[in-house]
Amino acid sequence: MKTENAWKKYTDKKEIFDFCGAYKEFMSRCKTERECIAEMINMARKAGYRDLDEITAQGIELKPGDKVYANNMGKTLAMYIVGQEPMEKGMRILGAHVDSPRLDLKQNPLYEDTELAMMDTHYYGGVKKYQWVTLPMALHGVVVKKDGEVVQVVIGEKEDDPVVGISDLLIHLSGKQMQKNAAEVVEGENLDVLVGSIPLTDEEKEPVKAQILELLKEQYGIEEEDFLSAELEVVPAGPAKDYGLDRSMIMAYGHDDRVCAYPSFMAMLAQDKVEYTSVCLLVDKEEIGSVGATGMQSRFFENTTAEVMNAAGQYSELSLRRALKNSMMLSSDVSAAFDPNYPEVMEKKNSAYLGHGITFNKYTGSRGKSGSNDANPEYIARLRKVMEENQVAFQTAELGKVDQGGGGTIAYILANYNMEVIDCGVAVLNMHSPWEIASKVDIYEAYKGYCAFLKEM
Repeated sequence: MKTENAWKKYTDKKEIFDFCGAYKEFMSRCKTERECIAEMINMARKAGYRDLDEITAQGIELKPGDKVYANNMGKTLAMYIVGQEPMEKGMRILGAHVDSPRLDLKQNPLYEDTELAMMDTHYYGGVKKYQWVTLPMALHGVVVKKDGEVVQVVIGEKEDDPVVGISDLLIHLSGKQMQKNAAEVVEGENLDVLVGSIPLTDEEKEPVKAQILELLKEQYGIEEEDFLSAELEVVPAGPAKDYGLDRSMIMAYGHDDRVCAYPSFMAMLAQDKVEYTSVCLLVDKEEIGSVGATGMQSRFFENTTAEVMNAAGQYSELSLRRALKNSMMLSSDVSAAFDPNYPEVMEKKNSAYLGHGITFNKYTGSRGKSGSNDANPEYIARLRKVMEENQVAFQTAELGKVDQGGGGTIAYILANYNMEVIDCGVAVLNMHSPWEIASKVDIYEAYKGYCAFLKEM
């Protein structure tokens, strides 16, 4: 069985390029989970969504067609459109994550060595550490002062902004380094960011570090001790770009998993009245195991669903359990695209290809399907029918050859509620690298597929 190239469906490609143009702008603005959630809340409010906390505080009863959202610590977002059917009959859920691999500044990051100011980092998620050196990098995040003031920090994105980065050993002196295996060529503790070299006048002790602190105080009003209550991320600097001479692809930081989160979010905005309650769930911490208060393993989604049901006059503990059990979900997460440079790790019959539409992964996991959700064939058959009826280009795939490795998503966590779940997203090249590659037509087919799922499943 072969899938067709999805580009062949379109004589007029304007709708694809327009949708992906807006996506590029989003990706260029939003490089952290906080920035993604803040931007999406602004867009949701403009589209008529109301804050669930405000609804419950005012005692407003939710009715079919009402749209609400819940913000969890600025890093997780749950959006609901109340359906015509009672919620205990199940929801239609699109779930993605908005965190991406990166470098986090340590809590005590700034130091001086040989008259150079450096910042110490701890990498976040699964990365090839050698890919993150000798690149222009930006600082994004927040610094929270003792009085509670939150200072937003973005350095390195404007045209006249300085950038920072991590140095690497010159080839002339790297004989021993080049003999190491790839995992050790660059050590985690060597991913320190160079941020300055001018000494502060009349400062004798660590004058270059003092100069950086002076600049931070002038521009942001922060002191060195404020790093203790900061979340600052080092990410690739610069905007998302068209990729390929034909502009058929997008190169961006953070496709995994914003290339699925954005179409999921836009599919929700495209819905009005729905038969079954529609949900878009955008979570944090997937790259490190979905742990913590903002990860999928927290009780946020379950508790928020209970609040929505209560506001709609439908809550009981049994009704909540039924609502979760009777739901259907697309775990909107990326898949590995076939790379002709590395065919040895892929099995061609069961690989995802750029330009062939949205990708369904029946299971993920590693080797013997360890740690995977494994979707039921009855569910897949229903999805096939809906996708075909809505002319959505789709393909099925595995994450490489059986004994090559694998990966995981949030799918299994939602499946713990006994609902139907399958991974469904966009195939990506260079996954977990600073600059990932995705096909524009796949992004658009994902949007169409998510819309079809919410409307017709």
